[in-house]
Amino acid sequence: MAIFQRIADILKANINDMLDKAEDPEKMVKQIIIEMSEQVDSATEALGQAMGSQKLAARQLEEAKRASADWQQKAELALKSGNEELARRALDSKVGVDRQIAEMQQQYDALSTQVDKLKDQVKVLKQKLDEARARQDILIARSRMADAQQGVATAVGAASSTSAFSKLDKLEQKVAQKEATAEAFTELNGMNVDPTEDEFAKLQHAADVDAEMAALKAKLGM
Repeated sequence: MAIFQRIADILKANINDMLDKAEDPEKMVKQIIIEMSEQVDSATEALGQAMGSQKLAARQLEEAKRASADWQQKAELALKSGNEELARRALDSKVGVDRQIAEMQQQYDALSTQVDKLKDQVKVLKQKLDEARARQDILIARSRMADAQQGVATAVGAASSTSAFSKLDKLEQKVAQKEATAEAFTELNGMNVDPTEDEFAKLQHAADVDAEMAALKAKLGM
């Protein structure tokens, strides 16, 4: 049946290839599962209709067999009663019904064979749907892991002049430059001594030299 061929094509499709073309793999795989479920539901519905036809054919076949048996009983009754003509008419009807029974039996057997095949196909389709649902969880997990890996790789690769890491390095360089400038100003300020204080320092230095000289002369007895 065409519907089963279509379902088989969907179930045999390479989901990974479909995901490669999807903007959102997670949404895509969920949509695939939905479509597969709908196809399995359609197949199950088709099987139900076929089984209904099978039951109807079985009912009609049984009714025809009962009619044949009824004509058989009537023919026997007529013949026992000595009415051979009536018995012949009953057998004539029975033969007609028996021909219908033969045709109906062939149709019923063919329909039963088809129903059995459909049952096997639906069973396989349901198994494949269960497998696809199990793969769904794995594919979604893989997709999320790939997104995480891509995010990390992008963050590492973005360590350029415009990255936050580079900005932090530049800020550290600016702070170091400010510290160096502050130290330079401190040294410059240390060199700019007040002239008055410088004179007092010179006087103290001369006094220290005179004291050392006096001590040396006293030692030498001069």
